[in-house]
Amino acid sequence: MAPFFDRDFAARLDRLGPFETAPHLAVGVSGGADSLALALLADRWVRARGGRITALTVDHALRAASEEEAARVGQWLAARGIAHRVLSWSGPKPAAGLQAAARAARRALLTESCRQLGILHLLLAHHADDQAETVMMRIVADSGPDGMAGMAAVVEDDDVRIARPLLDVRHDQLVAYLRSLGQEWIEDPSNRDARFTRIALRGLGAEPGQALGSAARWARERSDREGWTSGFLAQAASVYPEGWIALDLAMLRAAPESLAGRAVARAVTTVGGRAYPPRGDSLLRLIGELRAGSAAAGYTLGGCLLRVRKDRLHVIREPAAIAPHIAIDAPGCYLWDARFAVTMRGRVHTGMRLAALGEAGWVRLLAADKSLKNLAIPAAVGVTLPTLSDLDGVLEVHHLSYRRKGADPDSVRVVSAVFRPRQRLCEAGFAAFELSPPSWGDTRLTAADDSPP
Repeated sequence: MAPFFDRDFAARLDRLGPFETAPHLAVGVSGGADSLALALLADRWVRARGGRITALTVDHALRAASEEEAARVGQWLAARGIAHRVLSWSGPKPAAGLQAAARAARRALLTESCRQLGILHLLLAHHADDQAETVMMRIVADSGPDGMAGMAAVVEDDDVRIARPLLDVRHDQLVAYLRSLGQEWIEDPSNRDARFTRIALRGLGAEPGQALGSAARWARERSDREGWTSGFLAQAASVYPEGWIALDLAMLRAAPESLAGRAVARAVTTVGGRAYPPRGDSLLRLIGELRAGSAAAGYTLGGCLLRVRKDRLHVIREPAAIAPHIAIDAPGCYLWDARFAVTMRGRVHTGMRLAALGEAGWVRLLAADKSLKNLAIPAAVGVTLPTLSDLDGVLEVHHLSYRRKGADPDSVRVVSAVFRPRQRLCEAGFAAFELSPPSWGDTRLTAADDSPP
């Protein structure tokens, strides 16, 4: 069993590359059969290439035995010469949406640990049964064609590349692999708790192979759509460092309606800092009016203002949707409004904060510095700019190269304010395993072809 699995796993991981010479990989390991099997497979694969892995276990502190279980995982891995770290989810836990909150916390802890360790690749143990359940959940939720493509085999994050090499491997195969090695694992009682939606779906009796086959078809189509959308946006969109986007109206009107809709949705998601793109009647109505040349003065969609200006559609952050101010208590880097990485140095004084400039601040700045009127920044953008203020008012607006006259030269200064949205405008595209029915075995990665949209 072990040699076969090693060869099969190597083929899968090779397709999810490229990996650097002698790679250092991180593996999320809960202690369950799936993640332990992944850790052992990855360890054997990486050792053959002169590299190493670090196993990362998140202790959610949701069960009394969680700390003891994390320690036991560390002992098992140490016996096999595998480095191990325990990451703790501290703080209060929500009464509602617990699993969603735990997933978000786990993802944040894992990626931050990879960033600190300088690890470029994080492997997660989602498998075929997980993929089938995900697809069924999204069908029930009517999440649309993109959602029904299931989980991506590769996700390019800002700090780490997340790979799921087991998406077509069944849970019972991973259990058999561990048994062939004589390796124990931990059974999580929450996996048998029908209160959770995912677990309840396991009782529906749906055939995983059917759900996976559907997911593979949706995944191929999603990969194609995302490739066409990114190619279109590369020509039609202008992205500005002040955190706004302009789209070519003529290209939007000439494009197929579905492509134009996806392009606008992607721009709104990037500027608005949301995790998911807008959907529904509002987007369809906007695209219809843009294509007909009858668009009104403006729209509000997904935390953005959309304004038609001559031959372009401006996508600008909606002031009312901007996150509250951030108190500045020390120099460093702050993520503001989930869109800007603002780095500051110098001495911090009482009452310093980072917030949007606002309409009143924009008007006062234009009155105080006439040269700002010559900048090619729309007023609607100016009011949304990240602004450093103190007890005396606006101190600095980095994007306007403005600093208040007479300000203490030793007080904190903005070194950079980089537009770094949660969702990129042009992405690599959805990476999907294509299953070869009826086998759970050989798979290959699909990529968008050159067909027209």
